[in-house]
Amino acid sequence: MQTLGERIKILREQNNLTQKDLAAKAEMSVAQLSRYETNDRKPDPESLRKIVDALDTNADYLLGRTQDPSPSGEKGTNMSFFGGPEAYTADEIAMMEAALKAYREQKKKLLGGDGDEQK
Repeated sequence: MQTLGERIKILREQNNLTQKDLAAKAEMSVAQLSRYETNDRKPDPESLRKIVDALDTNADYLLGRTQDPSPSGEKGTNMSFFGGPEAYTADEIAMMEAALKAYREQKKKLLGGDGDEQK
């Protein structure tokens, strides 16, 4: 299994970046980045976030929790299963809103209140 440092280095090289380039994009020193790539040090959460952003990847990939280096926003949101709001027409959105409103009204009647007593 690849280490955090190896994954940073691999993505850096795949993006044709030098350590100096990536360090500048991630707002850190070259020495700091070098220590991360050689696994001499582990990045703090803020540094990890900056590396993730600079490499356009996701933290789970760098941490070895997934093999998919795609940025989180492209694959991981709950709405992605449904295609997100941009996947629907205005009529479809109106129908979904009406269905949700009817569901909430029915739940309110069944619970005898505002519908928020149980979740």
